[in-house]
Amino acid sequence: MTHKNEESDMCCPKFNTEPWDKKTHNWKNKLFIKDTVNQIFHKPLPSSMKKTIGNMWEKAQASKADPEIKEFILMATDPSPWKSELYMSVTKEVPDAENVKLSCTFLTKVFDGPYNAVPKWIKEMEKYVSSKGKKTKKYFIYFTTCPKCAKIYGHNYAVAFAQVE
Repeated sequence: MTHKNEESDMCCPKFNTEPWDKKTHNWKNKLFIKDTVNQIFHKPLPSSMKKTIGNMWEKAQASKADPEIKEFILMATDPSPWKSELYMSVTKEVPDAENVKLSCTFLTKVFDGPYNAVPKWIKEMEKYVSSKGKKTKKYFIYFTTCPKCAKIYGHNYAVAFAQVE
């Protein structure tokens, strides 16, 4: 495949790590829509993930609440080995969706690697959070590109969000 063809196959923008790596983000009423995905031992079922994200995005677009691509965030957290919660950033409330406003502080750090490295990243984040004198309430992970674009770019960046007290 040529470079030109690879570029035309990309749907995700190239990720800029600088605003996210080792940063603090204070959100006040940051708006998201929330949905859930079934998983087995913290591994989402691909068909369920694709369908859920597609439905969330369609609702956001239909209500003209879809953010500019540089403002787009899709975070996941796993409250159990059987369920993942997805949070998609939106610009206004979306009818027929679970609208959630997050008001909290996050410490963030960027990682690069496969999905199965998340437990290792969480351990690294715990050290980072402790070094800042904070305690983690909850973790979220944001994979910044789809698998196809990650392969083209040669990086599978993920942002770990540690919600801190």
